[in-house]
Amino acid sequence: MGPPVALVAFVVGGASLGAEIAAARLLAPWFGASTIVWANTIATVLVGLSIGYWIGGRLADRDPTMRGLCKIVLAAAVLLAAVPFVAGPFLRVSVDALDSVEAGAFAGSLIGVLVLIAVPLILLGIVAPYAVRLAVTSVEEAGRVSGRLYAISTIGSLVGVFLSSLLLIPLLGTRRTFLFFALALAIVAVWGLARRAALLAPAIVALLLVIPVGTVKATGDRKVIWEKETEYQYARVVEDESDGERTLELNEGQAIHSQYTPGQWLTGNYWDELLVLPTLMRGAPPRTMAVLGNAAGTTVRQYGHYFPQTRMDAVEIDGDLSEVGRELFDMRAPHLKVHTADARPYLRQDDRRYDTILVDAYRQPYIPFYLSTKEFFALVRKRLNPGGVVVINVGHPEGSTDLEKVLAATMRTSFPTVLRDPSADVSTMLVGLTAPRSTRPPAAVLPAELVPAGREAQARLTPALPGGAVYTDDHAPVEWLIDASIVQVAADGER
Repeated sequence: MGPPVALVAFVVGGASLGAEIAAARLLAPWFGASTIVWANTIATVLVGLSIGYWIGGRLADRDPTMRGLCKIVLAAAVLLAAVPFVAGPFLRVSVDALDSVEAGAFAGSLIGVLVLIAVPLILLGIVAPYAVRLAVTSVEEAGRVSGRLYAISTIGSLVGVFLSSLLLIPLLGTRRTFLFFALALAIVAVWGLARRAALLAPAIVALLLVIPVGTVKATGDRKVIWEKETEYQYARVVEDESDGERTLELNEGQAIHSQYTPGQWLTGNYWDELLVLPTLMRGAPPRTMAVLGNAAGTTVRQYGHYFPQTRMDAVEIDGDLSEVGRELFDMRAPHLKVHTADARPYLRQDDRRYDTILVDAYRQPYIPFYLSTKEFFALVRKRLNPGGVVVINVGHPEGSTDLEKVLAATMRTSFPTVLRDPSADVSTMLVGLTAPRSTRPPAAVLPAELVPAGREAQARLTPALPGGAVYTDDHAPVEWLIDASIVQVAADGER
């Protein structure tokens, strides 16, 4: 005797939606968690289930047996268990494609990962009409039985959503979430098949559950000293054994989000611009400052050394990054408070004012749209003291200025003066001023060690580029803008 049809429907419903949540999580570290990624994921689930429904209706009429149904569920379990392992090569190709701005390969890799997820979902979709065919014994009860099964399946889907998002992913991680649902499917399927050989499937999946996750990305000649799949992203710290330099890498691993070398304070990277620009603009070091997007604290560590009198509020949405900043990046300063919060809600709920606000919360390829709008910059302006300065680190594809123009146009709705500092090929600092900029030379306002960086930044400063639409909370298509920039840069590179 096999499992009750209602139980099969419940488990399959849970696995279908649980896999959808896990799939979005699987893609997020590599492609971001934008509406485009979510739309692709949801569309893949719906297309896969729809194809499965159509196929399932035909198969159920050919072999209306519990064994036939359980064979399909077992196949779905095996394929679902394979997803987090087989997807790895596609994800790595995607990262390489994005890094070299090859839009065609980037899109192709994304489609490849979604296809991997779609195949087991097609099999799960087959189950619904198959289960109805087995449960209905007469035409008179068809409506009642099918309605009951779809209700049970939907309840299973609801359980799968909350189980994966609230329990499995935070406690077990994304890969083991896939394996958990695969194991549940395999157990139900083996119950119906009643063959010893079939027991291998749940046994193998259970074995995969206990295998250590390990490092998922190559590090070259450096070693990983810490890694974690946090509530928000994949994060790791790698160390160069030659000089002890540590870097924090998030998600796709192509960008460095924090940097630390024992005994050194300047980085030779964009954090040095965040260090000198506010003082150059104001003609004096900031007395109070907020850092939105603190990561592991490179900027606040620098300020604590060069400007120990500055009182700082460091805001980071991912508390695990703050913790690793304290442990591995020497994140400390005389007047530092660290807050675990999202940048915009923090500004809205806290009425403190600052001489300087640094925004370093944009993550490529996609950035939080609500940190790019007219309303956000109005809130930033409201939280600045008279003469206050905001500095924004804008990452972008090399050679592309579309995102920079939009952000500059939007900033001008709140700041009378907006300047740009093109400090790197893939990074531009935008500076919003509430008062005329200081004319004092770098040597008069900066510590001697910072004067060369100050002079270089001052020489690069020009008015922000014209053009660009003004984004609002209601209309901020930042994902489309960045996608178009990637495609444009790739097209220009092929000419």
